[in-house]
Amino acid sequence: MLRISSKGRYGTRLMLQLALRYGDGPVLLRKIGTIEDLSVRYLEQIVPALKKAQLVNSTRGAHGGYRLARKPDEITLGEIIEALEGPVVPANCINILEICERSAHCVTRQIWKELGEKMSQTLNSYTLQDIVDMHRNNHQNPLSEG
Repeated sequence: MLRISSKGRYGTRLMLQLALRYGDGPVLLRKIGTIEDLSVRYLEQIVPALKKAQLVNSTRGAHGGYRLARKPDEITLGEIIEALEGPVVPANCINILEICERSAHCVTRQIWKELGEKMSQTLNSYTLQDIVDMHRNNHQNPLSEG
């Protein structure tokens, strides 16, 4: 089954919290952990990948914490997921032909490749700002959940 791991899901929630506070200065992981009911230790394991992908910046010191490296409308969900999960591919043979001796003539490989492309297109069609807007809309209309 294709799944986004807790790393991808929790990392997206971390990024949402940073986006909700964009422009307000650095945010402590402890605050995000409390709001999202997530382990600070787990968030500490997620942040390095987001920093490496240049999605977040950190500030040390008494007024330190984390903030988005770019505006929320300039960061896509696809970038977040790829930073945390790696390339979005439903089968390893899409990027590494040598993994399977059948890759060169496999009929289903093209289907898996198209599926991966569509998944990436969908993830990249959402920005953090879109997710912020959805979050705010859901919190204004709590009974509108299906």
